[in-house]
Amino acid sequence: MRQAEFVIVGAGPAGLRAAKALLEVGAKVLIIDRSDLLGGQLTKQTHMFFGSEKQHASKRGIDILGLMIDAIKGHENLEVLTNTTVVGLYKDLVLSCVEQDHYFKIQAQTIIIAAGASEKALPFENNDLPGVYAAGAVQTLMNVYGVKPGDKVLMVGSGNIGLIVSYQLMQAGVQVVKLVEASSQIGGYLVHASKIKRLGVDITMNTSVKRAIGNDHVEAVEIWQLDEAWQGIPGTEEVLEVDTICMAVGLAPLTELLQQIGAKVKYIRELGGNVAKLNERYETTVPNVYACGDVAGIEEASSAMMAGEIAGMEAAIKSGYRYDNQEARLKTLREDLVNLRKGPHGAKVRAGLDKLGVEV
Repeated sequence: MRQAEFVIVGAGPAGLRAAKALLEVGAKVLIIDRSDLLGGQLTKQTHMFFGSEKQHASKRGIDILGLMIDAIKGHENLEVLTNTTVVGLYKDLVLSCVEQDHYFKIQAQTIIIAAGASEKALPFENNDLPGVYAAGAVQTLMNVYGVKPGDKVLMVGSGNIGLIVSYQLMQAGVQVVKLVEASSQIGGYLVHASKIKRLGVDITMNTSVKRAIGNDHVEAVEIWQLDEAWQGIPGTEEVLEVDTICMAVGLAPLTELLQQIGAKVKYIRELGGNVAKLNERYETTVPNVYACGDVAGIEEASSAMMAGEIAGMEAAIKSGYRYDNQEARLKTLREDLVNLRKGPHGAKVRAGLDKLGVEV
């Protein structure tokens, strides 16, 4: 069985920042990711980030990823396993892994789970037709592989992902016929919504998909208005000619490994679903197992990066490593994270963390 000092599961923004913090003090780090590329969501984010200079404001996600990879690339204490899936996690800190046809185990001293999240689906008739995509799949097709998913798209969901992907679709020459939102309010930043409205996209509230129409692929979609109980209102149906339905209806934290190891999780709707119960050091209820990023609650990538750095530092400190001015540095990181969650768009996260019992 292989031995490892620190194992990080997930090479997204949280995992990469945790790795940087650990490598900084000479710890030996093994990163495991099921993709063939490091970066998680950052690999397909071509939009510019908001926030302060410390959170890489005005830089594109893919450029931020380049900076993060450069910060750890070639480090003598770093090992990276891509195309590798962790299929089991046990209380003695053993990880079962699969790389293609190769099965192996790793004994870790400390584990940081930064597995991210999966996209939620929307139930409607014929939602398994070719041409029905999650927004992340559309981003991957366009921004990673340069493939246009369709010509005429209905976007479902007005959160930041739905708004940003709508704009990216139009940049690729795709017509966004309409954006529908089940709620009565736009979920994302108004600056994103205003941008696509100026380009002629109709944003219709209190509306959802009734059914996809087509034989072997999407040829049209039937939408309808929703009542106060989020039920479709008969007689309000409208058929739109589209070849693609893109669903941006939220993310769910990937806490399966944490539940398998016996770490406590709690369902918090505001944070996306089941999230890990953490102490102030980002340690789960299982000693020496930490969690950060979307697996601890759905937030922006900037939040995931700061949480990853805190988790990496705290894990290193518990193992006996020391940083220059570590208390001041951790205090600044936590204050920056609190500031990032301020304002109306952070209210949902703040409410969720309050329910989870995390001081915000």
